[in-house]
Amino acid sequence: MVAGYRPNNLKEALEIMNKEECIVLCGGTDLMVKRKKSAGVEPGFDKPVIFIRDLEELKQITLENNILTVGAACTCSKIAQSDLVPEYMKKSVLCMASPGIRNMATIGGNICNSSPVGDTLPLLYALEAVVVLEGINGKRELPINEFITGPGQNVIRKDEILKEIKITMKDFNKVLHRKVGTRKAIALAKLSFMGLTKVENGKIKDIRLAFGAVAPTIVKSKDIENEIIKMGTIGKDNIKEIKDKYAEIIKPIDDQRSKANYRKGTCLNLLGYYLEDLM
Repeated sequence: MVAGYRPNNLKEALEIMNKEECIVLCGGTDLMVKRKKSAGVEPGFDKPVIFIRDLEELKQITLENNILTVGAACTCSKIAQSDLVPEYMKKSVLCMASPGIRNMATIGGNICNSSPVGDTLPLLYALEAVVVLEGINGKRELPINEFITGPGQNVIRKDEILKEIKITMKDFNKVLHRKVGTRKAIALAKLSFMGLTKVENGKIKDIRLAFGAVAPTIVKSKDIENEIIKMGTIGKDNIKEIKDKYAEIIKPIDDQRSKANYRKGTCLNLLGYYLEDLM
């Protein structure tokens, strides 16, 4: 039997974690699967568990000075119901699992699980989200691509909690999100694609492209995106050139869910389809 802590506020939670290494549990939809044992046997928690689901400091959604701030303990359902969240973000979080799981699963948990299959991650990478980590000695902010370092790996410290996610809102008018899985609900993605573009007077002013489940972390290249912006417009020759560049950095594997060649081919097809729509 391990200890369990249910702090009343974030300060209290951080004080506990500063004194003792704990397993942080919020929604638990990923963690309970990771720690499960045989049927009827309690999960294998080898350290004290600290429950942060009810901390109000982690459950706020605000929009100030064009910065959308989403608390790490906000569930997918809460995000989808918020009037402050744009529709393309809502559609992305609604592709996760089933309504029951979305009522429990939190955006912070999806980030800290750090799986390349995470449903919210292509969206957050495309939006160039910044994560805010807080410990007893202060806060630090990191771009999400620097926070996640590999499958299930990130740079959060043992005495830190992911407090919130900050996103600079942009006026994207060409959006495409696709999650390819065995079925629509309760399925891990074979691959996923997020495309966000601002087209103004026929010119591409901003473009963000992210691919999930096809590399150790989400695939996004600022260099290629800047090259596309320099092109200004998209033609058939441009599409082939862009697809060739992404073909070099999309490096999926074979596993029980899918084959590498299917994942890569489908990603490039989705990319081509999206670019054609920008022509």
